[in-house]
Amino acid sequence: MKKVEKILAPTDLSELSRVGMEYALELARGWGAEVTVYHVANAAELASYKAYSMEDLLNKHRQTLGQFLADKFAELLPLVEVRQKVEIGSPATNILEESEKEGSDLIVMSTHGRTGLAHMLMGSVTEQVVRNASCPVFSIHPPQPRKAKP
Repeated sequence: MKKVEKILAPTDLSELSRVGMEYALELARGWGAEVTVYHVANAAELASYKAYSMEDLLNKHRQTLGQFLADKFAELLPLVEVRQKVEIGSPATNILEESEKEGSDLIVMSTHGRTGLAHMLMGSVTEQVVRNASCPVFSIHPPQPRKAKP
């Protein structure tokens, strides 16, 4: 098995993606790997904020990503080599391209657990990445409440 040295950790900055990010950081700490925290801003957002240039939009998301990491993972960040990257585009496509470009050994990401109509309409970024990635993908499901034992 190849040694894991580079982990790509995509995030949409949601609370659900926090779980995947925690796994990525903990795995990197244990393996001595570096993590690229990767956020893809939706290009449609640029049209909604006519006052923003593309660079303004990227800077806004870079700031939000930095704050997300500082707020949720302050204790882990000093223990792991972390790079942050923000781009505009289509999440699944960008994640796959970034993984190839960076030579990622592993992608660690959360799945939002959508089912039914929401899944059919929106699809699953994680599912597309799992299906098309050239490296292993560790897909983290949202935590489920534990059922009480009878």
